[in-house]
Amino acid sequence: MKCSRTRGKKGICHPDPDDPPRRRANKQRGHGNFDNDRPPVVGVVGRGSGAVALAVVGRTDQETLTSFVGSSTVAEAMVYTDEWKGYARLAQNNRGHATVNHTPGQREWARDDDGDGIREVHDNTLEG
Repeated sequence: MKCSRTRGKKGICHPDPDDPPRRRANKQRGHGNFDNDRPPVVGVVGRGSGAVALAVVGRTDQETLTSFVGSSTVAEAMVYTDEWKGYARLAQNNRGHATVNHTPGQREWARDDDGDGIREVHDNTLEG
């Protein structure tokens, strides 16, 4: 049995070639949105507690991110993020804030700010 280029489950033809199945691992770069079928998910993880808070949001603008982080963390919590501009005012919202720079040419994934040999500034806890 020969299938068209669109397939269903492993080795089984997809029943409707006009409605192909979703592709695995959407490879589009950049931030997602509802229009490109990549709705943004925001989250925080407590490094000490392991508590996780996640939410699907319509936008990743400063107002949305500041509100989410503010309602999901305690006052004076230290927040580690990348340099996305939506996080720019976290420090003004009674939160400590340190960033890592993922910009091409300046790729930084973790940093030791206090010189103790532990790279505490990273956002891998949530991304992983």
